[in-house]
Amino acid sequence: MSKVLFSNFNVTSQVFYRSKYSYALVNLKPIVNGHVLVVPLRVVSRLKELTKEESIDYMETVQLVHQFIEKYYNADGLNIAIQDGNAAGQSVPHLHTHLIPRYYPDGYGDGIYAKLEDNEQKLENNYRKFKVLSDEDRKPRTLEEMTAEAENLAKELETFKGNLTS
Repeated sequence: MSKVLFSNFNVTSQVFYRSKYSYALVNLKPIVNGHVLVVPLRVVSRLKELTKEESIDYMETVQLVHQFIEKYYNADGLNIAIQDGNAAGQSVPHLHTHLIPRYYPDGYGDGIYAKLEDNEQKLENNYRKFKVLSDEDRKPRTLEEMTAEAENLAKELETFKGNLTS
């Protein structure tokens, strides 16, 4: 696989799915287990900057990864969030969609958005440093942990896709 960038960060080893114009990767600092991102391959800041072909591929990728994550993690639902622009809380200038598994008893409710915003504000520094910050709820994971998860999800997603067509 050729090098994959999230803004200017090399995330190749964290990618578990790649389409023609998009990819899905595991999260450095997930809010909950299974919190992943879908990102366009071309570095664009805003959703409106995608071409028609990229937009279709991007949403198809979001839909596929949504179905897979919900089944794989036995989630009751998912939050799907795009922070589109600085005013919306986007800290990394590369469009990305958060897919966050949700469970009836998780207790977050709409508070998940505050956790997401806090995560976004710290994300750029976390990708650079790959070390634990003072946030006691979520610890950045090692590159090895994320690579192992990405490899496992890639294998499981292929099985999942095969089951969709049969």
